[in-house]
Amino acid sequence: MSAVVTLAGVQRRYGDKVAVGGADLWIEAGRITCLLGPSGCGKSTLLRLIAGLEKLDGGEIAGPEGVLSGRGVHVPPEQRDIGFVFQDYALFPHLTVAENVGFGLRKLSADARRERVMAELEEVRLSHRASSYPQALSGGEQQRVALARALARKPSLILLDEPFSGLDGRLKSEVRDTTLRALRDAGAAALIVTHDAEEAMMMGDELVLMETGEILQTGSPRNCYLEPTSIAAARLLGEINLIPALVAGGKARTVFGEVPAYGEAQTLMARPEGLLLSPTGQTATVTGIAFAGATVMLTLTSGDTSAQARVSSSTAPELGELVTVSLDPTFCIPF
Repeated sequence: MSAVVTLAGVQRRYGDKVAVGGADLWIEAGRITCLLGPSGCGKSTLLRLIAGLEKLDGGEIAGPEGVLSGRGVHVPPEQRDIGFVFQDYALFPHLTVAENVGFGLRKLSADARRERVMAELEEVRLSHRASSYPQALSGGEQQRVALARALARKPSLILLDEPFSGLDGRLKSEVRDTTLRALRDAGAAALIVTHDAEEAMMMGDELVLMETGEILQTGSPRNCYLEPTSIAAARLLGEINLIPALVAGGKARTVFGEVPAYGEAQTLMARPEGLLLSPTGQTATVTGIAFAGATVMLTLTSGDTSAQARVSSSTAPELGELVTVSLDPTFCIPF
């Protein structure tokens, strides 16, 4: 599949601080990519560099027609085939919803602009609010107007910076579903910044895991979750256990069981769902219980080693109970 934007060795510094340090990235047409990382890791800076809102300190950003940012080149944002949905939505308060969506369509005739605007508002289910002003809208409605405005120009790439961070619960889920449907219908590539691992895995065709200005891993959600390339990458997608291990004879042996392994690993990274309560296995004591609805997070202790296991609430043991534990190699990686 062809790329709409490629990044090679992209760098951005603020004085002595490295915000983005040598990022390589390939954003494919028609696919949703989620950029995941903790606050302050450089995610939003990377989006601003792609959009042309900031200049590079090194490396290159290119589109299908050539270099967008690089040595001696900086194509301004309005000349890039890229839409941007800001974290605060950045709607013009003195313009109606329809006028906000049509703001970047001045080259179209009035009739064509009106038709495009209403089509985009229909896509995000807000055609009935066309004459309203932003301050009369809910946060979720403002987010959808910002998305419609970004889509109205028919860009090849849409950038979304933490688009759901200001929304709660059921509203967040509803707006996210509407956004994903609109992006899929538009057929544009999308790069969505988030710090929510579950959200990233639910939305993305591809994940980009980032920490302290560096891209740690890219790949499908399944690949990144089950086959992390580092402990740091594994942590970005949820809870992990780091269990001392001895690798010998093609096995990594721990106090909770063993899994196939080769090399000289000394630590086994195990997701909580990788520790199974089973009829046979190694013995451990339940030293902690955290109820989470359908599941329970257990703290299991064997000797000086403790680890967390996620199990069904319906079969969870009691605090202090002695249990037998085995390991599921699907959720375990020796490091």
